[in-house]
Amino acid sequence: MRCPFCSHEDTAVKDSRPTEDNAAIRRRRQCPNCGARFTTFERVQLRELTVIKNNNQREPFDRDKLMRSMTVALQKRPVDPERIERVVNGIQRRLESSGENEIPTKVIGELVMDALANLDKVAYVRFASVYRNFREARDFEEFVGKITSGAAERE
Repeated sequence: MRCPFCSHEDTAVKDSRPTEDNAAIRRRRQCPNCGARFTTFERVQLRELTVIKNNNQREPFDRDKLMRSMTVALQKRPVDPERIERVVNGIQRRLESSGENEIPTKVIGELVMDALANLDKVAYVRFASVYRNFREARDFEEFVGKITSGAAERE
């Protein structure tokens, strides 16, 4: 593993342990060149996933991008980071075990929407505002109205 601080090619593993949900191995590493310490995570990857974007471009599935989008939606919300990690792991496992190598962004977006609806309603609305491309306050009003009436439909 390359050191992220000095780019030295060889780092030493100081400690390894499973994450709370046993979905990854957390490794503490130290660089013998600069002495810096950092953490890496090792995860099982069942298959290579390709994301089909709305403009039909294809790109490799990026778990970190999924994590970032959920973290942005959940910013300043009372949700434990470990819980977010478990949700992202669950979404990734569902995608990998779907049997499909190519996944449309719409499928990923809907999985995130479902997860956020169960996790935090404010984050759900935040994510929906970007995902569904709300253009004015009325779009928010209609969406929140559907949520409060229990009829938040999937478009």
